[in-house]
Amino acid sequence: MTGEHSSTQYDLDLEMIRSKVLLMGGLVETQFTEAMACFRTGNVVQAEQVIKSDEAVNRLEVTLDDACSHLIVRRQPAANDLRMVMATIKVITDLERIGDEATKIARTAKNLHGINTAIVNHFDTVRSMAGSAATQLHDALDAFARLDEKQAVKLIGQDALIDHEFGAIMRSLITYMMEDARTISIALDTLWVAKAIERIGDHAKNIAEYVIYIVEGKDIRHSDYVSTLLDNPPS
Repeated sequence: MTGEHSSTQYDLDLEMIRSKVLLMGGLVETQFTEAMACFRTGNVVQAEQVIKSDEAVNRLEVTLDDACSHLIVRRQPAANDLRMVMATIKVITDLERIGDEATKIARTAKNLHGINTAIVNHFDTVRSMAGSAATQLHDALDAFARLDEKQAVKLIGQDALIDHEFGAIMRSLITYMMEDARTISIALDTLWVAKAIERIGDHAKNIAEYVIYIVEGKDIRHSDYVSTLLDNPPS
């Protein structure tokens, strides 16, 4: 951990918060994996467990937000230390929203239970995209844990691939619905899941952007900075 604050207790408090953030990250990774599993199998019990697990993620968000607020008040961090705390707060928010998206997928899996989904292979439609988003989330958390700017830059560049996959899925499902009205309900549910996966990829990209903010001190949202970094990666 690098920073300008001299307090050993501050370092310990911040490391405790970061450890819990990574724990929260592990929870939402599992939540997403389990949500996709029940979307594939239609396991209602598993879907209920995914929905229930979102309560633990929400509690961690509240606890960690409170811990970060108290850390700012007690230690009054500046410069690098303050960037770390502010970025961590934003990571917490994105992780909670990833949990929400996983919950949406689990609820959709429940809705599809008992419906003849053979006319649209709903899971295979989003399988590749889900794998890409899961990898991006895992790598974003790893970049945050190690403050790896190079990995963060690569992740931001890869987000366009998930967006491209979502566009292809949307066009495919629209074609199904136009050709066979029986597919409309299932296709819409599958599209809803695809959108949730795409949003998970967006939140993972946000986490990568916060890594760059911590390391470089630059807020790269809505800027051309990423394109510049991709063309000239950090050494």
